[in-house]
Amino acid sequence: MKTRMFSVLRSLTLRQQSGQKLAAVMKAGVGGLLAISVVAWLSHIVGIPLLMAPFGATCVLLFSIPGSPLSQPANVVGGHVVSTVIGLLLHVLLPAEWWSLGLAVGLAIAVMMALRVTHPPAGADPLVVFLDNPGWSYLGLPVASGSLALILIAWLFHRLPPRVVYPTPSGD
Repeated sequence: MKTRMFSVLRSLTLRQQSGQKLAAVMKAGVGGLLAISVVAWLSHIVGIPLLMAPFGATCVLLFSIPGSPLSQPANVVGGHVVSTVIGLLLHVLLPAEWWSLGLAVGLAIAVMMALRVTHPPAGADPLVVFLDNPGWSYLGLPVASGSLALILIAWLFHRLPPRVVYPTPSGD
């Protein structure tokens, strides 16, 4: 019994992610700092919101694992747009209740998977829609425009040493 419990506890602390060089770790942190700061600054300058909370998690993927399929531009933009549309549609049709929040997130996950645009941070988008009630303009600003801005910043930033190829070239 003790051995099994130790095995379960050990599995909870096992890290699958490989270690990274300090330069890559620092670059990822600076990338997230710059990306969110630039988009926030642009929001301030133009007076239009270009940020939403899930973009912080998007930056984790864009700057720490840019080669992941989940970090690619189609997944970032597609995932956020699809999930936000689902949130907006369901919010029009359903009350903001515990079950409708779960339904919206579950449906967003399923549709992202079906369309092959899975982007984990976008799973939070229906929650933002239900809890903030932003309206349909939210789809353009900040969702689509903010996603595109982050991708552009990541594309430029990954050209700095240590250089990373982003987006990942297709295998075609």
